[in-house]
Amino acid sequence: MVKPQTLFEKIWDAHVVTDLGGESALIAIDRILLHERTGAAALRSMAEAGRAVIDPHRVFAVMDHIVDTRPGRGDGTLMPGGDAFITETRAACHAAGVTLFDVNDPDQGITHVISPELGIVVPGCTLIAPDSHTCTQGAFGAFAWGIGSSEAEHAMATGTLRVARPKNMRVTFEGKLPPGVTAKDMILRLIADHGASGGRRHVVEFSGDAVRALDMEARMTLCNMATEFAALSGIIAPDETTFGYLQGRRYAPDPLPDWTDLITDNGANFDVEIFIDAASIEPMISWGTSPAQSIALSATVPTKADRNVLNYMGLEPGQPLAGLPIDVAFIGSCTNARLSDLRRAAAIVKGKTKAQDILALVVPGSSAVKRAAEAEGLDQIFVDAGFEWRESGCSLCFYSGGESFPAGSRVISSTNRNFEGRQGPGIRTHIASPEVVAASAIAGRITAP
Repeated sequence: MVKPQTLFEKIWDAHVVTDLGGESALIAIDRILLHERTGAAALRSMAEAGRAVIDPHRVFAVMDHIVDTRPGRGDGTLMPGGDAFITETRAACHAAGVTLFDVNDPDQGITHVISPELGIVVPGCTLIAPDSHTCTQGAFGAFAWGIGSSEAEHAMATGTLRVARPKNMRVTFEGKLPPGVTAKDMILRLIADHGASGGRRHVVEFSGDAVRALDMEARMTLCNMATEFAALSGIIAPDETTFGYLQGRRYAPDPLPDWTDLITDNGANFDVEIFIDAASIEPMISWGTSPAQSIALSATVPTKADRNVLNYMGLEPGQPLAGLPIDVAFIGSCTNARLSDLRRAAAIVKGKTKAQDILALVVPGSSAVKRAAEAEGLDQIFVDAGFEWRESGCSLCFYSGGESFPAGSRVISSTNRNFEGRQGPGIRTHIASPEVVAASAIAGRITAP
């Protein structure tokens, strides 16, 4: 009798080239993604060593991390010395024959947004990129994870990578989400309940009725922050929703293969099982400097909170976050800057105006998202409300030494990380859903939609 397997185990076994012992194996790599912060270094190192990319058709690069997102950005970056990253990546990609989505390419955008848009990621594949949020793409039933530049070199030169086999975890969201509760709230609830290291050395399969009810863009949000849970990756079994999304995408197979067997078998064993009542989840927001330091928007800062964290965030134990004045509202990132995110945020701000003295920005996750949003008039809704409408890119999700918010600003953000200095020196970041960010921008204070 065949032993029941988890979805991850099926993908792992299908990609093992050779067992290296000690729970490690040489794994075949199907797709490699690069960006300008790391792409040039990996490709240049390979060229200097006399190694070629074994299959350039499996490698894709994009300019996303440090590109200027201001309107009319041209070909540059605001990061000091950043122009070299762009020009060197461009030259290295051309020399290696790697597909590049350049700064002003119609398909340019954040790595983990454009790969699904173009059908680069598909169920059952292995996909790597030198970026910790590569796990976003596990939403398609792929084994996708972040790597370093030297690992990218090895994978490009050999088509393989040595990987320590992770453990299996399943997180089941049972039941139905309340109205207004999103995938962002689901993942923040998980991390708040089980800690920022709760998923360490695991691939986390998200399952349950509430997950199945999510569209693909929401599933990507859920898997995106598996890395904030310290997991190697997140994964969701593909279904008709997945297949419908991929149909007709440029790099997806045509016709689509039968991927229906890419599910966890009944009776398969997980090392860890977590169950969460979806109906109990409320809109969430972070109060501290870790995604684990998050609470329901209706709650108050924990009474035993770390004093150093409170001092950095300018908060007190027992203080409610609702009603706290903000300086900046930011909608963007690979977590929450897809078309559905922008639609929901626009529905909240339509016909309203942002609070006076509040800086509000919207940065679409890709150029395709930007065009689609403009075709629907979403850009005008945001502009009429006083928001800045930007070009696509990672933008102010993180501080790269260029553009930043004023020191000490309190920012409510649809991004994935709220570490000290993540969005600039001394910036106090509260992460939440795009809906909460939009409502807070209108109110000038943290508030529910």
